[in-house]
Parts: sequence; C-alpha cells; structure tokens
Amino acid sequence: MRDWTGSVAFITGGAQGIGLGIARALGKRGVRLALADVDEEALASSAGELAAEVPLDVRDRVAFAAAADRVEAALGPVDLLFNNAGIVPFSVPAELTYDKWDLSLAVNLTGVVNGVQTFLPRMIRRGAGHIVNTSSAAGLVADPNVLYATAKAAVVALSESLRLTVAKHGVDVSVLCPGPVDTEIVRNTRSFDPTVALHDDYVPAVDAFLRSGPGIDEVGEMVVAGMEARSPWIFTGDEVRPHLEERLAAFLRALPTG
Repeated sequence: MRDWTGSVAFITGGAQGIGLGIARALGKRGVRLALADVDEEALASSAGELAAEVPLDVRDRVAFAAAADRVEAALGPVDLLFNNAGIVPFSVPAELTYDKWDLSLAVNLTGVVNGVQTFLPRMIRRGAGHIVNTSSAAGLVADPNVLYATAKAAVVALSESLRLTVAKHGVDVSVLCPGPVDTEIVRNTRSFDPTVALHDDYVPAVDAFLRSGPGIDEVGEMVVAGMEARSPWIFTGDEVRPHLEERLAAFLRALPTG
C-alpha cells in the first residue's frame, strides 16, 4: 500500500459532493489538501475542516495556473490531481443552443483539459504523479442527456489516451465513472446556471436515483482504492454492467465478418 503521508492533492469541485469525499479519504492518509471550488461559501466551510481553500472557476485557464503556483508555493509540488468539478446540464433537443453546448463543454470537458494542461508538465518534469478525471457511467453508455453524455464520453477518451502516453513519465491516470451517488449536483447545477438546470418535472426522480447510490465518503474510499490498484477505471457500483455488456455485444454484432 502506498504511503500517502506528505503528498499534495489538488481537487477541483473539492468543497462538496464527490470531491469532498475524496478529500476526506485522502486527509485520513496524511495527504495535504488544496480544495478548489467556484462555490466560495461551501469552500470556506469545507476547507476550514480539512485544507487550504482555492476559489477557482475551472474554465479560467489563467486563474488555474495562478492557483497551481500558489498551492505549490505553500504546500509543495502537487502529486495528485483530481479534475472533479462538474455540472449536470440538461436540455431537450428542441431547446438546445450554442450557449448551452458551450457551458456544458467548458465546465465538464475543458475544465478537465485545463487541469491536465496546468499540472501535467510539472508532473512530467518530476517524473511522478497521479491524475484522476471524473467522468460518469453516462460517459461509457450514453443516456438521453446529450449535453452531459457528450462531455463525459470525451473525458473517458481523454483519460484512456493520456494514460497510454504518460506512463513512461511515471504518471498514472484513472477515470472515475460514478453511477448514482448521493450528492447535491442537481441543486448545485441550478445554483451555478439555471439556464441548463433540469426541468422541475424531472428533478424528484433524478434526486431519488442519486440518493439510491453510496454517499460521498464511501465513494472517496473507492477512489483511493482504485488509485492504490492503479486502475484505469474506477466505478462506484455495478449498475452499469448490463448496459456495458449490451453495448459491447452490439459493437461486436456490427463488426463485418469474413
């Protein structure tokens, strides 16, 4: 088992939800924590409990670089990067707009790219590091939420490809593909930008689905276990198994034969 004591972790979306669960799991292992979040009220509360607070909108590349410099000056080189910040945008097809696409991709995909591009060169120079990008089960098996599934599928591809290319530099990459997890992501998305929030008619069912899954602290332990195993993929349950099996079988049936 790896000795995490003294390592430094930078966690986006770290003040709440899965990010906070990851932070708590790492904190118990002696990791020094920098929690980055756009929600400054939640950040002040959570960082006061655990770690340094870093106000950050992951869409802002200049702010990302400045935050990295401040954290590394204060805590030391970042060994563990968690690109976890995200929203759950929704739009029926007839109401899709460029603005909705831009927001969804900027937070859920470009935010991950910004984290990678900010910290990866530093990890390569040091010859060590572990990056965990948060996608979703919807990144492996699409659901009808096209804004969300598009970005999350791209995060899976980014992570898998990056893992192949940076292993020789001593950097590990995992992608977290959670199913239902008991977080406040629906409420947080509405607070962040109501123009892409779920329609009120859908919210109770989605909230009930999310509450059916594990809590954030349990997920934090799952993430650490996946990192210990150097797993390419980290899951929070097996709800997606039959859908993955069906998708793989459909791929194989579609391949030409002979």
